Amino acid sequence: MSRFVVEPVGWVRAARREAVDDDWDSVASTIELDGAKYDASALAGLLDFSHVEILYLFDKVAPDAVERGARHPRGRTDWPRVGIFAQRGKNRPNRIGATIARLQGVEGLTLRLTGLDAIDGTPVIDIKPVMQGFLPRGLVLEPAWANE
Repeated sequence: MSRFVVEPVGWVRAARREAVDDDWDSVASTIELDGAKYDASALAGLLDFSHVEILYLFDKVAPDAVERGARHPRGRTDWPRVGIFAQRGKNRPNRIGATIARLQGVEGLTLRLTGLDAIDGTPVIDIKPVMQGFLPRGLVLEPAWANE
């Protein structure tokens, strides 16, 4: 099996320091790019987009807390047990998170965002603009519990 080295492109800066599962839309945060590797030109043109997709590492999840089977999402026993790949929990095998957040601004090497569900100090591994052509076509289905 091949191995890949993934290095952070930057880090999240936010007031939220604990991974609480709700109210992320009210959270303002920033991502600071690594100035040793990038300059402001890496973000050129990004302000033409309203949203960005952020890929990041759940670096605070201990290796022994990683789930490889089924569990109740968010620990809610009133919801069905579903496989880790049928939910968006942080205890994932590779501990990779993905969120679409609203882009509020770009200043130098810093992105200002709302709705990023990552805590202060989280390593960011990629930033992508959200484009209509890459969003799902047609109806998106989900179980009732996912919308509670």
